[in-house]
Amino acid sequence: MTKPLIVFAGDSITDCERRTDPEGLGDGYVRVLAPLLEAEGFRVLNRGVSGDSANDMLRRWDADVVAEAPDIVSVLVGINEVWRPHNGGVHTPTGDYEADCRRLLERLPKARFVFIEPFLLPADAGQETWRGDLEDKIAVVRRLGAERGAPVLPADAALNALGDAPALAPDGVHPNANGHTALANLWLAETAALRKDFAR
Repeated sequence: MTKPLIVFAGDSITDCERRTDPEGLGDGYVRVLAPLLEAEGFRVLNRGVSGDSANDMLRRWDADVVAEAPDIVSVLVGINEVWRPHNGGVHTPTGDYEADCRRLLERLPKARFVFIEPFLLPADAGQETWRGDLEDKIAVVRRLGAERGAPVLPADAALNALGDAPALAPDGVHPNANGHTALANLWLAETAALRKDFAR
């Protein structure tokens, strides 16, 4: 019997150089999770791409995710939609973000999902101004999770609650090794019931 497949999809926080890694896992939270999930009987694929927004993911979704026929899809996307306007990029209205996320879900009606809230560990006062837009994106993720009956990782609140943001994500956005370990631990805690559904 084929082992159930978990596909991790998202932006740079998921990618973590996975495309230059012979194992295709990268060096972030997916790398931390992979041996633990494989020991439970899962297969793991990383399909994160640095810089991606939900709209970028939508353009490659069929080839990168749908074609793999995943049993579980873990999605972390949204911080680029928040960050880009402050880095010379275009603002993504929350309504557009939600519409793109819904299109992603529609293409995998039978898959189980895990949603990770986009998060920010402010590295300076300027990043504090992103909070309103981020909260709007988080609200979308929570709404989608509720509709799909899916785990939603409260990554923003949980990581900020650990304190000492620079020790987890020096630039406020990209976790270091400590941050990725904390994110992996949160993923395991919040998906325990879902994983049990696939236990043999």
